[in-house]
Amino acid sequence: MSCQVILEFRAAPGRVADVQQWLKSVLPDTRAFDGCQTLYCIQNQEDPEVVLIVEQWDSRQHYERYLAWRAERGDMEIFGAMMAGPPNIRFFDYFRV
Repeated sequence: MSCQVILEFRAAPGRVADVQQWLKSVLPDTRAFDGCQTLYCIQNQEDPEVVLIVEQWDSRQHYERYLAWRAERGDMEIFGAMMAGPPNIRFFDYFRV
């Protein structure tokens, strides 16, 4: 069963453009990673520093392998430096109604 992943974070003050540029450079690899079905980024209209990355993966295990790969590469340190705090990552199953 596929897994919906929602990663929410607040960009550090003045870093929204840096976040956008960095995501543009790395998300093609994410979309090509084994198990990634869809991924898109959305920005809060009232608070533009709040960003969601909404993803669908074949399974939570696929996403966790992807996240480990990003951490091994050092990408999470780069990404974290552009955030005002740690991201909130949530995992959802489809409710089927």
